[in-house]
Amino acid sequence: MKNPRHIAVIDIGKTNAKLALVDLQNHREIAVLTRPNTVLPGPPWRHFDTDGHWDFLLAALKVLHGEHGIDAISISTHGASVVLLDAQGDLAAPVLDYEHPIPADIAQAYDAIRPPFAQTGSARLANGLNVGAQLFYQFAQDPGLRDRTRHIVGYPQYWGHRLTGEFAWDVTSIGCHTDLWEPVTGRFSSLVDRLGIAEKLAPVRHCADVLGSILPEVAAATGLSADTPVTVGIHDSNASLYPHLLTQEAPFSVVSTGTWVVAMAVGSKVPGLDPTRDTLVNVNAMGQPVPSARFMGGREHEVIQAGQPCPPTPQDVAQVLADSVMILPAVEPASGPFQGRKMRWSGPEPAPGTGPRSAALSFYLALMTSTCLALIAARGVTIVEGPFAQNREFKSMLSVATGRAVLHSQSATGTSMGASLLFSSDRTPPLPQTNVSEEDAQAYRTYAKEWHQQIT
Repeated sequence: MKNPRHIAVIDIGKTNAKLALVDLQNHREIAVLTRPNTVLPGPPWRHFDTDGHWDFLLAALKVLHGEHGIDAISISTHGASVVLLDAQGDLAAPVLDYEHPIPADIAQAYDAIRPPFAQTGSARLANGLNVGAQLFYQFAQDPGLRDRTRHIVGYPQYWGHRLTGEFAWDVTSIGCHTDLWEPVTGRFSSLVDRLGIAEKLAPVRHCADVLGSILPEVAAATGLSADTPVTVGIHDSNASLYPHLLTQEAPFSVVSTGTWVVAMAVGSKVPGLDPTRDTLVNVNAMGQPVPSARFMGGREHEVIQAGQPCPPTPQDVAQVLADSVMILPAVEPASGPFQGRKMRWSGPEPAPGTGPRSAALSFYLALMTSTCLALIAARGVTIVEGPFAQNREFKSMLSVATGRAVLHSQSATGTSMGASLLFSSDRTPPLPQTNVSEEDAQAYRTYAKEWHQQIT
């Protein structure tokens, strides 16, 4: 299909599963339907509700097609997930939640066989955040699993398989701290042979390739045309990056926000990254290595707000700046640049549901993000995608703390817009810039300097 207009984007995030409908002609989202990504307890391990997601997606595709028409389907999901399929193409085992704890003895045995950071750009992360660790754990728990597994696919491609019957990986998902890929050489790592899965891994393809057309049963359930194309798909943070690879001149950086805040530096040589600070090398949609750093900013936002968000007033912001009310890292200590540190407040802790608490939280998230950008030697403008792109206090502090311009997407779901562009290389509209008055900037600089002094 040439120049499809209405792209349905399957966007499975760690917190929510979504179906967004994007109008490529006007570069806007027409509709977004969501359901919580509730993790099931097992047995045999904590796992994602893939059947529940599938029922939701079929129903949502039917609704949006009936209301607007759907020309094509693109797919984006969170990283750090792998899917094992049997000879019939069904699940050989439930899709393990990457936050499921892995016993210390199994983790230690895995550490003995995983390749070094210098080869994979993949630090040793907590629980199952390394896909190799997931596979090692699952094979240890279920000795027959390796033999009954015929195909191993990426998480975006699992949904593509259910839609089309085809098997694949995309380069951004295999390159997402899996331990299975070498970003600089663009090939599988030595771990693939050590795990005995070389013949089971699906082919690695370009994200924008057409995986196939939807199956007859999918067409019947949704009302879509049987020739509706489906892309290979893309890792969600890389979906946020993709439009800017097409339109921006390097160097620049993109901050993808959601459950995870992922900072990606484009146009710089891969610096000497520190794996103990949650830096890594991602792989972009063009197959190129991208220095990256991250923390669970969306999760931290939820923890501090405690279900009582309250937009700050200018007076709230001024009070927080004047009184140096600060959150010091780390709210989520298992990941990010300050792992193992215990969160604390400096200055009087504002009550939940108040503007000062929201302002202090926005500043904390911005300063954590600026730390991530510094760790990957980011240069040029910073582009903020996702929910934090609508947070003025976050963007203002980020601009001042980095000393660089901050642009922001106006899309509510940056991943959806990026994933939809796998069907088009058209330029996207110009991005607005966050401006901070010199008077405000001075107060922000003083605050940022004190924050850094307190954490060193």
